Parts: sequence; structure tokens; C-alpha cells
Amino acid sequence: MNLLDDPSMKEIVDDFCNESFALFEELEDCLEKLEDDPTLSEELEKFGQVIDRIMGAARSVGAEDVATFCELGKTIGYKSSQIKDAALLEVVIAILFDAVEILKKMISKIQTKEDHGLKTINTDAFATRLRWLADKFKNIERSSVAYKDDGEKVLDQSSIDDLMSSLGL
Repeated sequence: MNLLDDPSMKEIVDDFCNESFALFEELEDCLEKLEDDPTLSEELEKFGQVIDRIMGAARSVGAEDVATFCELGKTIGYKSSQIKDAALLEVVIAILFDAVEILKKMISKIQTKEDHGLKTINTDAFATRLRWLADKFKNIERSSVAYKDDGEKVLDQSSIDDLMSSLGL
């Protein structure tokens, strides 16, 4: 039994949900600044840092779908911070707004004790946009989110395709 299903851990899970909603405001603030000026790559960096906090907390309470979805948002944020194409950045910002809305739904379901995965949330259009975006990001590597395997090959933090697949998108 993970914390989400343990009645004695209700207070911890409620704190996680409340903190997540507070962090969603920070994420939306980053995205609103980016709407005004898509070249503010530091806001994409901040988006990645904030969503990473939600990801860590989600893992600690056993909300693995939420954590993986946050990892997807983090990857998109960091990779898009390397893009200079303003038109593509505008699409990225719209996708990240959608991602925050989906995360809100996921956390709301945890709060109300409904199914806390993506199964009951319609993500078809979102998944289509993510596949399109993943294709645009294929050649972007980001050293701050890369790691070495056996000291030889540099591996991506995780590919958008792999994260989507693990979420069933």
C-alpha cells in the first residue's frame, strides 16, 4: 500500500496536494511571463525547477503517474530553454499550460480519492501535440539534465517518447 491509499497518511497526502496547487501558481506565473516574452529562457529553467519539486514530492507519496508526468514537463521545459525559434516557443508554452491543467486534474483526483492516474483524463490531443514536439526536440541535449553511463556515453535525462510511453500516452 502506498501513501495515497493509506488512511493514516491522509494528512501527508493532503499537504502534498495543497503544496502542489501552490506550486501550480508559480508554474503559471512562469508561463504567463513567457507568453509576454517567449525569449525569457530563464523562465523555462524556473518552470523546470518548480515542476521538479512537485515531481519529488509526488514520488515520496507514491503518486508515480504524477511524478512521471512532471518529469515530462521538466524535460520539455529544459529542452525548450535551448530553443531560439519564437514561434516554436509559443507552441511549447501552450503545451506547458495544458500540462499544468492536466496535473491539476491529477492532483484533484488524489485529493478527492478518485483514480489518481491518467486513465480517466482525456489526453489524446495532448499526446498528439507531445509527439509533434518530441520530433522537434530530437537533436536537443541539455548538459544540466544529462548523465554519463559507464563514463562513456552521454544519455539524455529521459526522452519524451519514453516518458510518454510509460504514461500510456
